[in-house]
Amino acid sequence: MKRVHIHISVDDLEKNKIFYTAVFGHEPTKEKDDYIQWLLDDPAVNFAISSGREKHGLNHLGIQVDSEEAVVEVEKRLEDAGILGEKQDEAACCYAKSKKYWVQDPQDIIWENYHTMEEIELFGGDEFTGGVGACEPSFTKNGKWSTGCC
Repeated sequence: MKRVHIHISVDDLEKNKIFYTAVFGHEPTKEKDDYIQWLLDDPAVNFAISSGREKHGLNHLGIQVDSEEAVVEVEKRLEDAGILGEKQDEAACCYAKSKKYWVQDPQDIIWENYHTMEEIELFGGDEFTGGVGACEPSFTKNGKWSTGCC
């Protein structure tokens, strides 16, 4: 199954948890002190909110796929269309290790195409290895991702 991924940065995690639980009609799938996630089948969405960011609102969008091969397929389609991004074979962010391919759309919205390999007990920090450009989405004028976390 493919799921659309939406990540929103919020200022009040608990208030937003109440709101989105009511919107989706489901309790969160994952809850941490700074991160809450709903993995839903109807609609097929991986919806996440996180706190601790300077900018609130849309953080990034994405497509979550079922296999590493599917990430490679997405990457190939994008590259065939002349859309280059950043590949990360073992990104550790948002409490998961994932294979990712990041791109930026014409409106400067960051898109994360990824397959989660395993859950971890780390949002970011010293062990962080990936997710550049997502927590504070930014693509520099020279075509390089800024640093960030998931």
